[in-house]
Amino acid sequence: MSKLSQLAETLIGSEIVRLGNEINDRIRKGEKIYNYTIGDFDPAVFPIPKELETLIIDSYRQHYTNYPPADGLLELREAVATFIKQGENIDYAPNEILIAAGGRPLIYTIFKTLVNKGDKVIYAVPSWNNNHYVHLTDAQHCLVDATPENNFMPTAADIAPHIPGAALVCLCTPQNPTGTTLPKAELEKICDLILAENARGSADEKKLYLLYDQMYWTLTYGDTQHYNPITLRPEMKQYTVFVDGMSKAFAATGVRVGWSLGPAAVIARMKALLSHLGAWSPMAEQKAAAKYLLQHEQIKTYMQHFKQELETRLRLIYQGFVHLKEKGYRVDAVAPQAAIYLTIRLDLAGLTAPGGQQLNNQADVTAYILDKAKLAVVPFYAFGAGKQSPWYRLSVGTCKKEEISEMLGKLEEALAMLQ
Repeated sequence: MSKLSQLAETLIGSEIVRLGNEINDRIRKGEKIYNYTIGDFDPAVFPIPKELETLIIDSYRQHYTNYPPADGLLELREAVATFIKQGENIDYAPNEILIAAGGRPLIYTIFKTLVNKGDKVIYAVPSWNNNHYVHLTDAQHCLVDATPENNFMPTAADIAPHIPGAALVCLCTPQNPTGTTLPKAELEKICDLILAENARGSADEKKLYLLYDQMYWTLTYGDTQHYNPITLRPEMKQYTVFVDGMSKAFAATGVRVGWSLGPAAVIARMKALLSHLGAWSPMAEQKAAAKYLLQHEQIKTYMQHFKQELETRLRLIYQGFVHLKEKGYRVDAVAPQAAIYLTIRLDLAGLTAPGGQQLNNQADVTAYILDKAKLAVVPFYAFGAGKQSPWYRLSVGTCKKEEISEMLGKLEEALAMLQ
């Protein structure tokens, strides 16, 4: 085969999608696997709100099947502004909001709008897909290794050395893959770093922006709070571009309604770029979302049940890992805070499996747990962390509560066979 573009030749596919496809192939062949890999929802377990479903069906019956406006329906942008105002007490005008087919095209357009070739992009690992977007932009990777001591969230001290001359800081909270959140004090300090950096240059110089991915902001548990850079530092509004949407808030990953909030000039350029990609949210879904986002009481009722079901699963699995740790097994977990993810530790490299098989590295550990415990989880190296990190993402979007005890039992059996 002849050579293709440098980008095509060097592009790495999603490790998460690859692993998920392998698991699905095994399931199709009849194998029983507890598939906790993909950051998605099983609609049989977590359906979208009934009211939203009805509105989508009605919109198609009314033949809303033509192209939407490039920046999204005005009525939807106004509804998003109302939804965000009610939930986070921040104000955005319709021309500061861009609608797209979920978060991915928005993140791509943010990168292409704000980052030049060779620009510094600061992000922590593990994190979702930042490494790929930096590669797509031919930018400079400025990695921060987040640690379990900080719940795998970056600190201002971690970020500060990379700030001079940087183009973009990427934050995701609640975070994919960890299910943890950025503390208020650290977000304030990071905002102050960005503001100080931008104060040094002249008004016409390229500025440092914050990409703030808060796709999971509605899904926090217990005393955990989600914090917003604009609320904490109002002057950050001119330097912050949000990624948000319906995908995770309403188990609506396939509905494809996402939005960005940001400075009008940035949003206008993102709109122009998006118009060439055509990655618009479908017209019917936009019509439905515009009506649903204004149904405050229905949303409140749905979210109460939805969050309770997610939190129950996360806590049951977390408690199971705590009990396994107390029994002396080399496992651990971070207490759940938010999103649909649990951070777990499988520190099994160096042990010997039945038959004398040596678990030499985390790839061996992942394969062993899948083969013996039938548990499929995603290693943190799929999110940019080191190859030998013993930490994993466990997603409960497809988890059936009645299978949790069974899964934990099979995991203990697999652990007990190791020497």
